Amino acid sequence: MPTDRTSLTTVTRAFEVLDLLWELDGAGPSEVAERLDLPDSTVYDYLRSLSETRYVTRVDGEYRLSSYFLTIGGKMKYRNRLFQVAKPEMKRVVSETDELVGLTIENDGRAIVYHQEEGRQALNLGTYTGVATPMHTVATGKVILAHLPAERVDEIIDERGLEQRTEHTITDPEVLKSELAGIREDGYAVDWDEQVIGMGMAAVPILVDDGVLGSFGLVAPTGRIREEEQQAEFLQKLREMANTVSINYQYGN
Repeated sequence: MPTDRTSLTTVTRAFEVLDLLWELDGAGPSEVAERLDLPDSTVYDYLRSLSETRYVTRVDGEYRLSSYFLTIGGKMKYRNRLFQVAKPEMKRVVSETDELVGLTIENDGRAIVYHQEEGRQALNLGTYTGVATPMHTVATGKVILAHLPAERVDEIIDERGLEQRTEHTITDPEVLKSELAGIREDGYAVDWDEQVIGMGMAAVPILVDDGVLGSFGLVAPTGRIREEEQQAEFLQKLREMANTVSINYQYGN
């Protein structure tokens, strides 16, 4: 069957409009047209068509993404088996540590927070389900990278680069690969001040027979992560959680 290139271009352009509405937190046709370098009439047609779906709403002359995206995201999350088996274990660890515990997956070469639970002394980082982070800047991303095929790691580095978030962020590919080798051997990652100054993280991979599903990370102030006894306690709880989730994911009902 021949490919309708015009239709494919139209679909791609529609998603560009959606991405821009997300970036701008709402906009009128003229602003969207200017940013996308398109005629006002063309952009108006896109916005009008999108507003006839459940995905875009029009309020006071501006077009915005609708809350239907939240509905879809929520359904995706709650249908996911990894989330279902991980959530009770994450709650247990939070009750024992009072810190912030997160479940991270890899998507399109970035570390995505899939779920998090917060304790009473959790750092307030403004993170939320779905937030994306460069994988090389956080322990949760590194433990996933450490268990991906070497060619996939190279692909991610080539496509995403090694963005510097702080003066402590690793930006040299060879230095990163050397650290990943150590993480793979140790079975965990620990870092601090690489994503946010003052933030530390301990993380372990969630491994199954087919490879790495994601990772668990515990976030705390740098001082608590660097303290050896406290770090060891955090890592023990993370390992126990990852082992339980791995078994329940593969063999549970």
